[in-house]
Amino acid sequence: MKKTVFIPLLLAASMAVQAADVNVKVRTTLKQTVTGFGGACCDGAMCPFGNDTQPVKLLYGPQSKIGLNIMRMEISPNFIGDIVVPEWGNWDSPYDWKGSLPSAKIVKERGGIVFGTPWSPPGEYKTNGTAQGGNSDDQGNQRGQLREDCYEKFFPWLNTFLKYMKDNGVEVDAVSVQNEPDWWVSYSGCLYTPEQQLKLVRDYAHMLDRETYPGVRLISAEPLGFSPSYSDALLNNTKARNQVDIIAGHLYGHPPLDNGNMKDAAVLAAKYNKEVWMTEHSVTDNIDRLPNWHEQLLFAEELNECMLAGCTGYIYWYMRAHWAFVGTGESKYNPGNTKNKLLPRAYVMSHFSKYVTGSTRLQTGCSITQKTNASFETSAYIKGDSIIVMAIDTTATAKEMELSLPYYVNSGTRIISTSNTSLCKEETVTIEEPTNKLILDIPARSLNTFIFMIDNAATAISDLSQKEEDGPKTYYDLRGHQLQTPKGLCIEKLADGSSRKVVF
Repeated sequence: MKKTVFIPLLLAASMAVQAADVNVKVRTTLKQTVTGFGGACCDGAMCPFGNDTQPVKLLYGPQSKIGLNIMRMEISPNFIGDIVVPEWGNWDSPYDWKGSLPSAKIVKERGGIVFGTPWSPPGEYKTNGTAQGGNSDDQGNQRGQLREDCYEKFFPWLNTFLKYMKDNGVEVDAVSVQNEPDWWVSYSGCLYTPEQQLKLVRDYAHMLDRETYPGVRLISAEPLGFSPSYSDALLNNTKARNQVDIIAGHLYGHPPLDNGNMKDAAVLAAKYNKEVWMTEHSVTDNIDRLPNWHEQLLFAEELNECMLAGCTGYIYWYMRAHWAFVGTGESKYNPGNTKNKLLPRAYVMSHFSKYVTGSTRLQTGCSITQKTNASFETSAYIKGDSIIVMAIDTTATAKEMELSLPYYVNSGTRIISTSNTSLCKEETVTIEEPTNKLILDIPARSLNTFIFMIDNAATAISDLSQKEEDGPKTYYDLRGHQLQTPKGLCIEKLADGSSRKVVF
């Protein structure tokens, strides 16, 4: 049931500044457009779900409560075409391309994106002759790398994966070069230096069969801590830059903003109009209990900080784990860990996946009074004719937030989560007349998603008018993609070459 709340509007800006603990100003400067959010199709030791499609049914598509739209799967090294090569290890689930097929089909049917990541190419292509990374006693500490005489085999091997998936009903949207090329492991892995990855992509990525699979995109290797050295090497080389579509990485040991790796990598990516995907991380995955609410808010902050760092796609690690989105049923983590039931972290993710996907981030400024703890985060987005504002407070003190918007709005909704048992409650924001300045209450330890509707008739947003002009017009979304049928907030290009924002 929706709850209606009255949020007073202060007419004098000076009064608002005095009253508010936090002052947030949303500007018209456009940042990245967000492709979406997702998780990996596995729940332990890289094992896919097989015929158990309940996790993706709960998590994916607009008909779900969570709204994920990107699924990561492993391109396992011991499966080539229809031949299973048992190079090492015994797995409880089918450790091959078949294991992710049922889930991938559901995701694609619901309009989602499926991409594959190799943990290792086939062992016969490598210096140590096995899919293992090489960091183990029986390998004599021999580093497993792709042999240079097998560089020409790598992308044809990826083509066999694309063919297998397509022949079985799934058109894969993207493939990656390598999972964690900078992490020497005893399990499946392969090491590349930035220079080796550059050579592989620059000289051989043209062998990725984009004619047969025209929609497939190439993702860079995904370093452990999102080291910019990997993506920068590709983007600073014209030939390699023309082959790679998405730069990617993980957040282990390097938060998106504090240590700057993701933020730094995104600078060059934005310059060359490349997407930035965070393709693996988990928060509080080593705990022997279900995460508490503070830990859930830390996850929300990570999502928010990735957006502030320029991320266009965020993909969590396991979908099913007691610290993830769907319960495992393991008794030691009960109560609350029922198998194939949504966990609180999934609802936290939904604040972003259901509302931020497809939006374009807007630049924001945030100032906090001295009496207020600085553990407060915000971000803002525009999507169609709505403005979305995130507000995350991890402290024990409620706050008032003065919000200044670039356009007048006439209605709003808040989605609010305040505990593991009070998640995604919907409230109506009562706005008495069109305004671009609001005072909003922010409860202690809360995650808030505000969705405001732009008032198209307000004079303060005359740049969004639809005045008729002579001559042909073309329309683009906020990322610059041409639209056949304009809808919502668009960019209109006039016959004289000028452009403006319009709303349909």
